[in-house]
Amino acid sequence: MSAPAAAAAPEMPDFARTGRRVIGEEATALAALASRLDGAFSAACARVLACHGRIVCTGMGKSGHIARKIAATLASTGTPAFFMHPGEASHGDLGMVTERDVVLALSYSGESDEILMIAPALKRMGVPLIAMTGRPGSSMAQLADVHLDVSVPSEACPHNLAPTTSTTASLALGDALAVAVLEARGFTPEDFARSHPAGALGRRLLLTIRDVMHAGDDVPRVAAEASIAQALVVMSRGRLGMTAVVDAEDRLVGVFTDGDLRRALDNPTLDVRGDAVAKVMGRSPKTIAPDALASAAVHAMEEHKVNALVVVDAERRVVGALNFIDLLNARVV
Repeated sequence: MSAPAAAAAPEMPDFARTGRRVIGEEATALAALASRLDGAFSAACARVLACHGRIVCTGMGKSGHIARKIAATLASTGTPAFFMHPGEASHGDLGMVTERDVVLALSYSGESDEILMIAPALKRMGVPLIAMTGRPGSSMAQLADVHLDVSVPSEACPHNLAPTTSTTASLALGDALAVAVLEARGFTPEDFARSHPAGALGRRLLLTIRDVMHAGDDVPRVAAEASIAQALVVMSRGRLGMTAVVDAEDRLVGVFTDGDLRRALDNPTLDVRGDAVAKVMGRSPKTIAPDALASAAVHAMEEHKVNALVVVDAERRVVGALNFIDLLNARVV
């Protein structure tokens, strides 16, 4: 009796084709959304910009997730905002809202019971309501002071059920609102850094040379009359690959580096123990001010092809020193 034929392996679906279709449909919907931005969008931006309190973002389900992200984007770009769950709002959380706030409510259907339940209370408080829905004729759209239309032709889900294109449109419109207000507010990279002090941008824009430099007795320095050998000892102890050379008033007159040492050792006419370091030091040392940004030190080192800088005050007195390793440790690079 012959063995049964092996079952054919199921054919794998073309995942990439489906992915391209989804992204294409959402991109088309976003282009259509951009083309119909009108006075309502400008009115919403004006309301947010004029708000003296916070923007209270709310929404149920997937719309709630998008509202939470919009709140985070607003808060990080200079517009105080937070997310309020509409279901909890009618059980006490509405107390977080004040008459100085603006509510941004998201519901694609525009018929979210939880939001409609708290709308009358918001009206009594005189809190402006911006509604973001996909149905201009919905209950929420009619109650809103400003309605933002995020309608899309269909969801990218093959059954036209799972919120996909609609949530993408809502997220994009929220980003557009936040960025438009950001620009109108004159929000700068430095402002952004202040709300992101632990991030890479925050470190680059907030850390100063004073924050990362070696100071006091940790700064290697010798007098111009010191011998090359004495300068070598100080440089080795300082572990910066250099030592500052100063005059009697501690003003910088030069710098002695590892490279200067190698060149001195290659010169048979020099007496390392007897000759002064001033004879071999660099006379145009690269310096930086203590209040400069640490990121400026990175640029200076790259521009001048050096690994260390001497930090001087307005009178060229030495107040510190740093090298590239210090910048790496501070995670500025």
